[in-house]
Order: sequence, then structure tokens, then C-alpha cells
Amino acid sequence: MPNINILRTFRIISMVEGISFLLLLFAAMPAKYYLGVPEAVTVMGWAHGLLFMLYVGSAVMVTQRYKLPDSTTALIMMAGVTPFVCFYLEKKLREVSLQPAPDMA
Repeated sequence: MPNINILRTFRIISMVEGISFLLLLFAAMPAKYYLGVPEAVTVMGWAHGLLFMLYVGSAVMVTQRYKLPDSTTALIMMAGVTPFVCFYLEKKLREVSLQPAPDMA
């Protein structure tokens, strides 16, 4: 496995995905419905969708690499679809000292 800090990468993706979700909800949606600019949702929705796929993929990698319990995995997945929770999760991940599980090879 390449020498990448997957947890750090996940934290960054989590923050960027959370910001894109908030922009979609509180900037693009009002622009579409109140200002008549449907392109805002098209562009922001596409960006958020791509970032969400990156979030889920990196979340799976983190939960497998660190052998996290199912309850923690569920919390991580819920954080991706609930506004503001990803910021709380990112803060908690900074506070916790996770150690990668030993390779089974």
C-alpha cells in the first residue's frame, strides 16, 4: 500500500464535501428557486455528487484500514448525508489517535 495518510486524506475530503453540501443547500438551491438560476444547482449538484463519491470511497478505506466498529462506520456514513455533522466528525477524528490495524499478510 502506498505511504499515504488515508485518515488525513479522509478528513480533508470530509471537510470539502461538507462545505459543498452546505453550498448546495444554502446557496445553489436559493439561487435556483428565488433568483431563477437553475444552473447553480446543476453545477453545485455535480460537484457535490463527485465529492460525495470520494467521501464514501475514502470512508470505506478508513474503516477497513483502521478496523473501526460497525457503529463508528455507520456514524461516518451518516455524517456524509447530514448537514454540519461532518465538521463534528472531522474534529473528533483530530482528537482521537487511531492506529492502523496490522496487515494480515
